[in-house]
Amino acid sequence: MTAVEPHAPAADPMLPRPFRVVAHHLDTDDTVTLSLEPMAGDPLEFASGQFTMLHAFGVGEVPISISGDPTWPGPLVHTIRDVGNVTHALVGAGVGAVVGVRGPYGRGWDVADGIGGDVLLAAGGIGLAPLRPVLWEIADRRTDFDRVVLLYGARSPSEVLFGPDLERWAQECGIEVEVTVDYAPPTWQGRVGPVTKLISRAGFDPHRTLALVCGPEIMMTLSTQALLGRGVAPDRVRLSMERNMKCGVGLCGHCQLRDLFICVDGPVLPYTELVDLLDVWEL
Repeated sequence: MTAVEPHAPAADPMLPRPFRVVAHHLDTDDTVTLSLEPMAGDPLEFASGQFTMLHAFGVGEVPISISGDPTWPGPLVHTIRDVGNVTHALVGAGVGAVVGVRGPYGRGWDVADGIGGDVLLAAGGIGLAPLRPVLWEIADRRTDFDRVVLLYGARSPSEVLFGPDLERWAQECGIEVEVTVDYAPPTWQGRVGPVTKLISRAGFDPHRTLALVCGPEIMMTLSTQALLGRGVAPDRVRLSMERNMKCGVGLCGHCQLRDLFICVDGPVLPYTELVDLLDVWEL
């Protein structure tokens, strides 16, 4: 990464603000979590489910969901999978490197809508990262919710994210955690199979449940079908959509999904706004 000198926070939402990497944690072979602190100005406040545009100087920028704790002051946290030139540069940013940050942007999970009832979270792969802030938010105010269930699927045991967090949520925060993988070695003691299969036997009251879903679109579609089949109301199912966001402020049109612009109307959207769009091939 190319170092830049600190300066005052940018007033223009299209200009990145410099943040320094203060921690670099390898989660899996191709995924890291970066902790960032501003080089000038106030820390960045955010809501669960929002994203920023992360800028690798000299390479480009990409939208990345914030994966840190919104209830705890501290570094800005992002979990990034190495899937392209920009993410490769960000994944390689060691402690002391400088990256650019724009945002936060978008519509979040609004988990407070689930207060007084059950909350079910279904995540696939890296889709756990955008839900991680929700889990910390719920843990911080656990008595406001009844049953909280996390169903998480990964491709293999080596690709399970946030292992220590999963244990803490289950053991200390009263959150029911179920993990499954697509395939595993004989030593794996957990479940094998798609995360959607866990929904049919998960313990929650569908008539008073807020369901939050994030993962590949096919996983979200199948999970939503399973949730509706259990009796969860369509307007109580929320999905985080991933599209090719470029500007973050609804100007460029790269993330358009028919009449929606995911960067401003989403990324979190109720199923009722997506029901006619998810089944349209290559929309």
